Amino acid sequence: MTKRPETVLIYSCGETIGDGLFKLPFLVDLRARFPDAKITWLAGLGPSMYAKILAPIVAPLLDEVIEHAGIGDDLGALLPWAPRPLKGRHFDLVIDTQMTVRRSLNARRIRHDRFISPAAGFLLSDAKPKGGAKPDRHLLKALTFLADLAAPRPDTMLAFDPIAPEYRSLAAELLPDGPTYVGIAPGAGDTVKVWPEANFLAVAKEQVARGRVPVFLAGPEEAEKVPAWRAAVPEALFPEWDRHDIRPDLKGPVLVMALAGRLSAALANDSGSGHMLATGGAPLVSLFSKHDPAKYAPSATRLTIVDSKDYGGKDPELIPLGDVVAAVDGMVAH
Repeated sequence: MTKRPETVLIYSCGETIGDGLFKLPFLVDLRARFPDAKITWLAGLGPSMYAKILAPIVAPLLDEVIEHAGIGDDLGALLPWAPRPLKGRHFDLVIDTQMTVRRSLNARRIRHDRFISPAAGFLLSDAKPKGGAKPDRHLLKALTFLADLAAPRPDTMLAFDPIAPEYRSLAAELLPDGPTYVGIAPGAGDTVKVWPEANFLAVAKEQVARGRVPVFLAGPEEAEKVPAWRAAVPEALFPEWDRHDIRPDLKGPVLVMALAGRLSAALANDSGSGHMLATGGAPLVSLFSKHDPAKYAPSATRLTIVDSKDYGGKDPELIPLGDVVAAVDGMVAH
């Protein structure tokens, strides 16, 4: 029987907010499998929001986060005389979550007892799937596949709530019981994935016509657009902006996640906001265009994907307004 690891390192390239929330169930799974281990998350090539805005959320799950490590693309670091990564630190278990061979070779130079990697069909991995099994296309399921190679699944999933009680109380104050709330999140970090703003406003107006209250989720990057959105849909709420409470320190992704729990449905691009809404429990209509939902679909309690590729291409403008309105109606009716 393999010795239970006391130190575990997870190698990734880096995480945006959306990536970090998308992978959150994987972190919960890891902590359940290795409850007493020191778990280190390594962003080999860039930043990780686990070290920044998501740090309070993942604090019970990760013991250490290292970002901008410069480990992954340097072929010179593979030479036999090159110094070991991370100043020669040793880990009982290293799990490489990506599939690019040169990056896996760099990650494999981290001192370890066991190394698990899907690169090159698990050629570099100390543990290999039985019968030639392959990871699922969906990234989160693929990560679980790697975890299964590392340790048995726990009998029960770890109870983990990323939303602190004070955030839930504030969300109930900002969106009190009574109305049927529908979330509208028009933004995305990658503007190529953004459905036309006019369509989001049209969906919001349709909610008003149906007796529902549209709730716009607008972060700092959308600040300049908020006045125009207010003017276009005066019945809408902007809970992150219309604040008169005594807890201005409660804000950001956790507040959006708490607000998500107050919504009967939500609409978002393939974006960080979409993953916040999914993590918070909102029934979600997710608009895909550039990326493949079979790989990146958010882990919502209830999810409807509307994909531009079903209408002829990767341009989000191809997604028909009527089909999105119908999808939102279906969520609310359910």
